[in-house]
Amino acid sequence: MPRASIPGTPAVPSTPATPRTPATPDTPALGGNRWNTFPASGTTLTAREFFTATEPLLQGIVDDNTLTSADIAVLDGQIRATLALGTRETALPLYLGPDSASAARELGTQAETIGRELASWSTEALERLLTDPVPLPAGPLVVRSHCYGHLLTPPAADLLLGRRGGPVSMQLYNEWLHQLVLLRDALLPFTNWQGVPLLITPTGLRHTEPARDAFLTELLVRQIRHTSIVAFARNVVTGASGPAGYGFEAGGGTALPAVLDQPPLTAPRHLLTWRPDPSVGEVATYVAELQDYYAAPRTLVEDLPPALTTSAPLTARPVTAPVADGTRTARIEVTHDGTTAQVDLGQALRGHRFAHRESPAAADASGTADAWSALRAPGLVWTQSGEATVNATAQDDLVVLALLGRLYPENLTLRPADHSAERSAARPAARTPTDGTGPGRLTLLVDPAQAH
Repeated sequence: MPRASIPGTPAVPSTPATPRTPATPDTPALGGNRWNTFPASGTTLTAREFFTATEPLLQGIVDDNTLTSADIAVLDGQIRATLALGTRETALPLYLGPDSASAARELGTQAETIGRELASWSTEALERLLTDPVPLPAGPLVVRSHCYGHLLTPPAADLLLGRRGGPVSMQLYNEWLHQLVLLRDALLPFTNWQGVPLLITPTGLRHTEPARDAFLTELLVRQIRHTSIVAFARNVVTGASGPAGYGFEAGGGTALPAVLDQPPLTAPRHLLTWRPDPSVGEVATYVAELQDYYAAPRTLVEDLPPALTTSAPLTARPVTAPVADGTRTARIEVTHDGTTAQVDLGQALRGHRFAHRESPAAADASGTADAWSALRAPGLVWTQSGEATVNATAQDDLVVLALLGRLYPENLTLRPADHSAERSAARPAARTPTDGTGPGRLTLLVDPAQAH
């Protein structure tokens, strides 16, 4: 189950020891055709705990193949090739280039990071199992594993099918390898992947295969939607689907975009962070109040009151609405001198995903709108002139996120202010609407991330 943590700080579990609990009448013994003792109703494990629970499969390979320390390098090379990107044996044929979509880059980076860590765990486990084996009281492990088409490196194929291997070793390795691939993929949506509570059934993570297939298909053939990332994340935690949304909560915690506790300038646009919360019981999906932002009323930035020369700091906090029919909404409440303004969190997160990022530029007071005036404006704030700026320097990250939810998200730029330099001459030109009806460039000027 999720671990308690300091609010805003994701919990990371410590490395558990390999289970050595003897079988009881209620816990069938490992061995024979049983590689795990997961209950029929399922259980909740972190990544490391689930990895540890797959070690009987590795033990079966060690025993059947009489592996030695000299064979470790072969299997290490295999798992690294399978979990890497761009190899012949990769289980995720995702190409990453300078023109790749931001979601693909974030998920691809996740795949590489998680894959390297899982490969390290695998090598450590094999080395340990040679001298400290997992007991298999029901006898040698022999399981039938349905093939998923993972390619073997030539040395691994020789080891598992040629020199000393055979059908038993190959089936055991196939099942273990596939469970590790499923584990890697199940963790892709989460920044703090080591602390995420995964639903595990007697088939391990195979119950995620239909949701994983849909998730990876969209990732590989189009620009994946944020709602699809959330849907897959929800499935690996709860085992069920639900309404489309930008986050969800389940027993013991919430999964919401990482930007909620990171600077908007540097936070991932598409990844979620699991935040343990023992008070969360029922499953619910966070949905935006306005599904079609095109239809929202708009206010021209030129019609806002002029920027204030002095302004007290704004404060912000998230507030949630009650659950209704399995969904809930949330807002960012911004307060200034006893007055509040509220912005839909779903629209704020949409604005964060859509906003362009640019290099630092000097703050320019001329034509700059006031942050508080923008937050108080009805509908979404936009411009039809060449360019307008909303100054949010010296404001809290959550206030910046609220502004991203108040500004019309097309042609919106999030830019750090450079207080020590003049505006760059190489700055890209604003996209000016040719017919006078489209959105001009709207820039949100904020403090550099390191200032927070």
